[in-house]
This record gives sequence, structure tokens and C-alpha cells, in this order.
Amino acid sequence: MAFALPLWLAVQKELLEQTHADPTCFDQFDDGALFLVFHLTRPCIAFITDAVRIRLKKMDSKNGELCADEMVMVALNYYAHGVSSPDLLLRAGQSQADCPEILSTVSEVLAGMSDAFISFPLFHNAKNSVASRIEKFCGIPNALGVLAPAHFRIRASPYEKERFRSFLNTLGFTSVSSQLICDSDGNILSVEKCCVGSMYEEDMWYSSIKGKEMEEEVHGPFWVIGGKGYNLSKHVLTPVAEPANEKEIRFNEAHTKIQKVMRKTLGSMKWRFRCLMQLGFANDGSLDKKSNIIKACCVLHNVAKKFSVPPPPVAGKIEPLHPSKMRTVPAEIIPEALKARQEIIDDKFSSSFSSQDTSNQDTEEDA
Repeated sequence: MAFALPLWLAVQKELLEQTHADPTCFDQFDDGALFLVFHLTRPCIAFITDAVRIRLKKMDSKNGELCADEMVMVALNYYAHGVSSPDLLLRAGQSQADCPEILSTVSEVLAGMSDAFISFPLFHNAKNSVASRIEKFCGIPNALGVLAPAHFRIRASPYEKERFRSFLNTLGFTSVSSQLICDSDGNILSVEKCCVGSMYEEDMWYSSIKGKEMEEEVHGPFWVIGGKGYNLSKHVLTPVAEPANEKEIRFNEAHTKIQKVMRKTLGSMKWRFRCLMQLGFANDGSLDKKSNIIKACCVLHNVAKKFSVPPPPVAGKIEPLHPSKMRTVPAEIIPEALKARQEIIDDKFSSSFSSQDTSNQDTEEDA
């Protein structure tokens, strides 16, 4: 769960009780048009707008003459399509020149809500719940989530060669990257570290808050499941590089199955929030603003899932997880970590009965 059930029960109760809610700028859209313009449903938008409005009152906003509803309307439209609709701006009484400041303000507010709406399991029951759902899904026990770098395209000037190269990722385009952890249902549990696209996953992990917490045993004897770009450690579970038998092959298949959840999660985010397909120009000094947009969309993703908002009507092919950026000299693997992974393989994947049938799901996800 991305955030506590009592909070959602309170939210649903409050929404149901708002039978005489004040009119908003979203009322000018019928439900179908609302979804096409914002890729969200009316109850979901109402909740988001209320949450932003409360927080905007505490900020010294430069958009004081623009009401919170109109600011959210402009920002949500941008998130959904990557551009601001001229017609919508006209309705809000704004111009394209006003968009960057509105987007910056709303993104900062939403990113500031990440502590409330993006939560890594902290307590014993929550950890066991996340881990048991992952084990039921793929057979791997004691895992608190799937770890991966998420790449988002940006533009960088090729004339500034050093800066351009720093943003160049393994697929050959310029990007910024954030470290994400999700659960088996696609809820985002952690997002941090907006970095240049060339950064090694391993460096991102060990310099991140969540990486330091896990490696310092703050979260106990649990794993996160990471791809080949990470080193096998006491708390990062990677696939077997060269499987030598059937049980290691079955373990790798289970590992791939749960990694595909992250791939699908990132795909659904980019379909719903097309701004993530291209975040515009970037330099080292603009990473905080890019980070706020990414965190804002992660918050909105979790909120949309809690409100069971369907995907947008037009969706593309799911973008693959990026090939890992491998070091020329492999890191030394800790023997205790190898032993722990082998114990999982021997205990959970020794028999063919333990393997999961993923053929139907793979076909569906790759369609």
C-alpha cells in the first residue's frame, strides 16, 4: 500500500459527504471531456485540488491572483499532455508565458506531498504485507519492493560536450534519472535522486536515502529486488548472471516477472502523464525543478491508483527498463550475500512446482 488505509477511508468519506460542493473551474467539463483533458476522473481531481489548495494557502505564491483550482487545472493539463492547451489557458485567463511559474508552484506543492502519499513500509505489519504479496506474485520472499532507475528524456545542448555527455544514457539519448521502488501492485513506495542520465545505478543506490537505510539495517532482514546494474548485497537481490541449473533459471524467471511490474508501472505513468516523455531542456542547475515534476507525477500516479482511475484511451508500447550501465571492473560480491541468495534459490525454486506461469502475463504486457 502506498499510504495507510485509514487515510483513504477518511478521504472517501469526505468526498461522499461533499454533496453540496462549491462550483469549480472543472465543472465546465463533462466527465468524458474531463478525462481526455486531464487523464484523471472527477473524484480524483477533486481530491488533488483540495489537497493542493490547503498547501497553497501556506505558501507565498507569485500567482496570488489565480485561484488554486485554475492553477491545478493548468498543471494537470500539462502533466497529461506535455503541453498546455491554448483553449484551456484562455479559460483560465492565462497565457503560455504564465505556464512555467504555475507549473513550478504546483509541482513544488505536489512534490512536497510525497511524504504523505509515497510511503515505504516502515512498521512490521506493513513490511510483512508488502513482502507476502511479492512472494505470492513471483515466489521471492522477504522483498520490500522492486528497485530501478527511471529515465526521462530531456534536451541538452550538444555544443556543451561535457554536459551533454553527462546526460547521455545507455540507450543513447539524453535523460535525467530518478531512483524508484514499487510494490507488486505498481504502487510507488519511494522516489528520490534526480540525476544525470549517465549515472551508475549502483552509485545512485548507495548515495540515496533509502539505499543508506537498507544497507545500515534500518529496515531489518529484507531485500529490494534490483537488476543487473546493481551489485548483489545483503539488501539488493540481483539475478544470477550465468544460471547453471533449472532452479537458478526458475529464480531468474521469477526475478524477471517482478521486474516487469516496474516496467509496467513506469509505462502507465508515462502514458497518463505525457510530460514525462520529454521534460524539456535541462542543465545541472535545473535538476530540482525536473525532480519536482517527476515526484509530482509519482504522487498523482499513486492517487490515481487509489481512485481506480483507468488508463488513458490511447496507449503506446511499454518502454523497456534501461540496459544497465556496467562497470569495466565488476565489484567484488560479498560471500554472505551469495549465500543468502542461494538459500532462497534452494528453498523456493528447487522444484518445478514452485515456478510461476508467466507466459500469458508477458504476452499481455508486451502487446
